[in-house]
Amino acid sequence: MKFLVLAVLIAVAVADTAYPEYPATYDKPSYDYAPQPYSYSYAVKDEASYNDYSHSESSDGKVVTGSYSVALPDGRTQVVTYKADSYGYVADVKYIGEAKYPEYKPSSYSPSYDPPAYSTVYPDSTY
Repeated sequence: MKFLVLAVLIAVAVADTAYPEYPATYDKPSYDYAPQPYSYSYAVKDEASYNDYSHSESSDGKVVTGSYSVALPDGRTQVVTYKADSYGYVADVKYIGEAKYPEYKPSSYSPSYDPPAYSTVYPDSTY
């Protein structure tokens, strides 16, 4: 009995020191760079795959402005112009063109074989 109590006390002491405590919060990183101005843009127009999109963005270190556009499957182009600063993100979305959809044509599908007739009675069932 004394051995069992001693073993339990040793197990509790070892378990308490097995894992170190981690700090509740993290310190601020030692690197704190000032915001840097930047500007970039790109565009893709691939006729074979119908990909047509572009993006341009610039920042003065405090305010980010930009726009992007993408060709939609319905024939329109979506253009988004945005501004992001300390007050939030504001976007203006516009559509250029008119949506076009293909004309509806009823299917002329007919099976090339006669489907089998189904029955709920099985040949070897004894009712």
